Amino acid sequence: MSRYVIGRIGQAVIVLWAAFTASFILLQALPGDAILIKFLNPELGLGPEQIAEIRASYGADIPLWAQYLHTVSNFLSGDFGYSVQAGVPVGDLLLASLPSTLWLATLGFLLALVVAISLSVASALLPLSWLRSSIQSLPSLFVATPVFWLGILLIQIFSFQLKLVPVISPGPWEGFVLPVLTLAIPISAPLAQVLMRNIDNVMTEPFVAVARAKGASRSWVLWKHVAKNALLPTMTIGGILFGELLAGAVVTEAVFGLNGIGGLTQRSVGHQDIAVLQALVVFSAAAFVLINLVVDLLYPVFDPRLRSREGAVA
Repeated sequence: MSRYVIGRIGQAVIVLWAAFTASFILLQALPGDAILIKFLNPELGLGPEQIAEIRASYGADIPLWAQYLHTVSNFLSGDFGYSVQAGVPVGDLLLASLPSTLWLATLGFLLALVVAISLSVASALLPLSWLRSSIQSLPSLFVATPVFWLGILLIQIFSFQLKLVPVISPGPWEGFVLPVLTLAIPISAPLAQVLMRNIDNVMTEPFVAVARAKGASRSWVLWKHVAKNALLPTMTIGGILFGELLAGAVVTEAVFGLNGIGGLTQRSVGHQDIAVLQALVVFSAAAFVLINLVVDLLYPVFDPRLRSREGAVA
């Protein structure tokens, strides 16, 4: 088990390094210069010498390999540099934007999980075949719904028509109601699809037939025998989806005007703020790696067969 954990952590470190290196090269290859975009404005009245000093202060005039080593060293020490546009440390921008995205991602994922489990259980237990087929077709509809269109539709219905949730100066929690719904509906689709398919596959296993032959009800078999086995493969897709949410729901945050990681990404791309974009890429990669690492480490906890296999390998 310890060898497995060390191996997975080593793979996570390699993925983070690869993401950092690839993003550094690609961002440096972008046309344009964030420093020139901001400081060449005639209204600022800066001369060539002053702009050259500013570039030197940001380390933009040193060789690319030196910039790479300098950036790696700073990232390892927790220094993500300064934003050219905002003029503040990048870490401060991330800390200011993270709480909104974290709440949005967590609440949206939990609601999506509830919707996915509800649809999967209903499709497995409902007696009418046509009703089960209708429920099984809902995830396909959810995943095909554009997020920006869904957000605008929810605003139109719940804010303008029913006047239940304000979108202008909402309260701390009211401002999350519609964005969470907007995220949860499409995110629940792949979770429900995978969970439904796994339930159908596990239902065909011999141990289910034995339990049913002993007089167990379909619902009892579902909760006691099928649910745990069907949940394991769903954990992987769930980790990927939650990582995407933490990386920043750009469209949702733009529709509802939330100041989160997605909004910060949108502004940084527009201003070509390389330091902020580099930190955002590394943060997104770290979120994916950490969540999927946790999922991988949880697999042996829920599946004893993996523990025995790893023990035999060790």
